Amino acid sequence: MATVDKIRTGLIDKILSINDKDFLEALDKLISSSKSESEIVELSNEQKIMLEMSEDDIKRGKLISQDAMDKRNLEWLNAL
Repeated sequence: MATVDKIRTGLIDKILSINDKDFLEALDKLISSSKSESEIVELSNEQKIMLEMSEDDIKRGKLISQDAMDKRNLEWLNAL
């Protein structure tokens, strides 16, 4: 796994090779608007309830595989 310094250096090298002003402005906006990892996100009561319901489903084994969900979604879309 790459260290933070290697990743940072690799990104700097890539950024230095970009000549597209619009791309660089978009990248700057993306980086400036991203939240820091240390920022605490406050959840609403509804979000907390949904997470608790999800944890209960996991504990009870009420799960569905991604393949089964994809199949279910395709069936639903084809029924429209």
